[in-house]
Amino acid sequence: MTKVPLFFAAVCLAGFGALAANSTPEADPPPKPQADRVLNFGLLDYRGKFYELKRADAQVVVLFFTGNGCPIARQSVSKIRALRSKFSNDGAVFWMVNSNPQDDRRSIEEEAEEFKVGSVPILMDDNQGVARSLGVTRTCEAIAIDTKNYTILYRGAVDDQLTEGAKKPAPTQKYLETALTEFFAGRSITTAKAAVSGCRIKFEADEIEGQVSYTKQIAPLFAQKCVGCHSKGNIGPFAMNSHRKVKGWSDMIQEVVLSRRMPPWHADPHYGKFANDRSLTKSEAQLLLRWIEQGCPKDEDEDPLVSIVPPPSDWPLGKPDYVVALPKQQNIPATGVLQYRYVTANFEMPHDAWVRAAVTRPDNRKVVHHIIIRVLANGQVERSGDDVFLTSWAPGNALPEFPSGTGKFLSKGARFNFELHYNTTGSEQTDNSELGLYLLKEPPKMTVETRAPENREFSISPGEVDSRSHALGCFKRDTIIFDLIPHMHLRGSWMKYEALYPTGKRETLLVVPNYDFNWQTEYRLATPKRVPAGTWMFVTGGFDNSAKNPHNPDPTKRVKWGLQSHEEMFMGFMNVAEVPEGEKEGPRQARVGLHAD
Repeated sequence: MTKVPLFFAAVCLAGFGALAANSTPEADPPPKPQADRVLNFGLLDYRGKFYELKRADAQVVVLFFTGNGCPIARQSVSKIRALRSKFSNDGAVFWMVNSNPQDDRRSIEEEAEEFKVGSVPILMDDNQGVARSLGVTRTCEAIAIDTKNYTILYRGAVDDQLTEGAKKPAPTQKYLETALTEFFAGRSITTAKAAVSGCRIKFEADEIEGQVSYTKQIAPLFAQKCVGCHSKGNIGPFAMNSHRKVKGWSDMIQEVVLSRRMPPWHADPHYGKFANDRSLTKSEAQLLLRWIEQGCPKDEDEDPLVSIVPPPSDWPLGKPDYVVALPKQQNIPATGVLQYRYVTANFEMPHDAWVRAAVTRPDNRKVVHHIIIRVLANGQVERSGDDVFLTSWAPGNALPEFPSGTGKFLSKGARFNFELHYNTTGSEQTDNSELGLYLLKEPPKMTVETRAPENREFSISPGEVDSRSHALGCFKRDTIIFDLIPHMHLRGSWMKYEALYPTGKRETLLVVPNYDFNWQTEYRLATPKRVPAGTWMFVTGGFDNSAKNPHNPDPTKRVKWGLQSHEEMFMGFMNVAEVPEGEKEGPRQARVGLHAD
């Protein structure tokens, strides 16, 4: 068993931003282009890589809307590749975008291979939000975006060679090429718009008849996916407690849905199903975006959000059986980078017990960066590297209970050590965080353990966009996997969990293509995965140490392993339980540690 890793951190959620403008059009307008600025968006390509407009390392981003089976789109692939070759050194990147609802990842891949798309990414606009926000109604429309101010410098056909049912021997007007040539030469664009010939895109949201119902459709969606965080006392920057409030934030809601920042869920939907999935489905996202396009109408006097009782922010599971308090109030200075504090509570476990949940309650969320609770054995006074990992808190931890049928064992006399990491806010603060223990009435079937394959031997070069790392952990006995919890710091970019079975089979359990340090999400498998003895967990991932990473503290620095957020970690946390050797045997009353073997 290896030593308990020292750090499991997160930063508090950044706010939505400035209050959105408030307007209500008389009618339901068709999709129209955003004339002033292109909204930021984030999309996965068919290979599962994440692309975000504002993180594109280019002066110009060219979008070309495509669709499987479209003859003009197929004949335009070679033209897009040729233009990319011509203008890539000048600072242009080319992204193909598929907004067709009937095209899935596999069929897009097959089309790409058949028509030799090569390394040009095809992004999947699966909720059609990007096409709608840009007013795109047909495939084969090219949109060139100036990333200095995110305005459109050209939109229209690539050239005039291809139209529906007709084809010239050669183009007489090369609209896109001319516009890019003029832009990079610093000249005015002579033709900024041109007619588009292509296949009509069917917008599924248009099948919604009439006005979207706030009362019956939108308010219940907010209640299910958003109010848990966006309520008084919780971590959302504003409370979704009325139609007036969400309408006032509607422009910002549109932006964060398009960029996939909200709801905060970063798993690739192509791999695995998760019990705590808080993402919007394709139909839910389309419904919400259409409601915003309609001007956020309120169809009835009743406002369901007003009457919703949000979940309690202190003890979501109710009053604990035992509350473990810090021995004294923690005082946090106004400024400075603070070292970790290790504080042991005076509370001692009065008897042997199995716990179904160990919930950390951060008292002052303005300053609490993270909390880790470790168990000191009976009679133990000082901390050691082999202390038992019990639980932790960080933004995104939304699973207060251990998996059903499992628990953790605490012996009589056990004590609890708090690892406390605080941020400073510019004013002096105090904190009185607590631990709540919820007991089981009888021993569980299995003991849940937290393990973490880890790598500390990495070195990330200055400016490196995708510095790869990996870690391995072996299951020596038949084991059930419940939760997967990726952990990196501010330069973390993506992470993948794969099970390598003794038979040679390889299975992807989780892919997080857009890792966000603000959210330390526990991905709980909808169906726990049982793996045989001899299985390895292979965790891979990458760091983005470039200036385009908005979280990066300093892209000029070489980065290695370290405790602080400006340093890095690579840990593949997971909650697992070894399968009892016999069904009639009780669970092992072993101390539960965090290890990688």
